[in-house]
Amino acid sequence: MTQPEGDVLHELAADHRELEAMFWEIELQPVDHPRRGELVDRLIAEVVRHTAAEEAHLHPAMREYLPHGQALADKELADHAKGERLLGRLEGLSVGDPDFNDTLARLKFAIAFHVREEEHDLFPKLAAALPPEERAELGRRVRLARLRPAVRRAARSSGE
Repeated sequence: MTQPEGDVLHELAADHRELEAMFWEIELQPVDHPRRGELVDRLIAEVVRHTAAEEAHLHPAMREYLPHGQALADKELADHAKGERLLGRLEGLSVGDPDFNDTLARLKFAIAFHVREEEHDLFPKLAAALPPEERAELGRRVRLARLRPAVRRAARSSGE
């Protein structure tokens, strides 16, 4: 789907590509290398920021403009809650923990599934329903949200 620069759907899809690239970078690191923990910290911060932007800006638009928008937004929130549980679990693990890589893989799968659903089902519906000026304004708000720090977690030390 082609979206104008600055459009909320373009901005969120760009975030999705960034998350995919971050997972790729993590996977390139040796399994229990401290750099993996640092990269996961960055990934978690980006997921938290992206999720907050969707919940603050995209979900209200879904509720207002889409048929059954409340149910769609509720499903999105349930997906986010599943991701939050995985993020919380991952935060408590060091890179050497036997559960670290399994939890990271489960998070990657959950995010990839969520992204596919959004980009192949939800985004086309929003592209058809949202007026262009609303998509542009929401895109501006999402860009501003990127400037705010993610507040969910403290940095992980490599010695955890």
